[in-house]
Amino acid sequence: MPTIVITGANRGLGLEFARQYAADGWRVLAVVRDPVKGRAASEAGAEVYVCDVADPAQIARLKTSLAGIPIDVLLCNAGVYGERQSLGSIDPEEFLRVVRINALGPLLLAEALAPQLTGLKIVAAVSSKMGSVADNISGGVYAYRASKAALDMVVKSLSLDLKERGVVAVALSPGWVRTDMGGMSAPLDAPTAVGGMRRVLAGLTPGDSGKFLHWDGSEVPW
Repeated sequence: MPTIVITGANRGLGLEFARQYAADGWRVLAVVRDPVKGRAASEAGAEVYVCDVADPAQIARLKTSLAGIPIDVLLCNAGVYGERQSLGSIDPEEFLRVVRINALGPLLLAEALAPQLTGLKIVAAVSSKMGSVADNISGGVYAYRASKAALDMVVKSLSLDLKERGVVAVALSPGWVRTDMGGMSAPLDAPTAVGGMRRVLAGLTPGDSGKFLHWDGSEVPW
């Protein structure tokens, strides 16, 4: 039975990942910040662990809790959009909070759990096209954009630093999805986006490590 660790598994894409992988017979280790909100993941068949990925001490405790468990896939999905990101009203503390959760959290999780990766040996991070420098044609949303660009660079470095261990590290773009973050006017539903990203993950080869891949399998420009 393959095992996947999914952060931010209490709602949205993370919860849908948990549902789909559990339904396919995977052992799903769902990481949530609030145990009450993690009930949905538990009901979907996941084992629930509590960890705020913005807190290095909690990541260290999670590492202890998961000690000895072989992990096929580490899926870093937890993230926030942030507030006060328009030019002229930037909140420095909010900016750093968003970067801490969206970029530093996945790096520390990968650092903590990489020694337990076996089997498929995949580290995947849910990024966003809004983190693509080449794709930015509208500006604004400074904290979120910067955090996802930083996350992409984390993934690229992980692909190099973990290459000798046989680990494949990729950034995923889910598209614009109807979730609490994406809003109800988004064109994609969560099952479709997650199904697409799962197909991408299932088809990965060592040559894909370090890439930024859209939910439909196409490559996203940095």
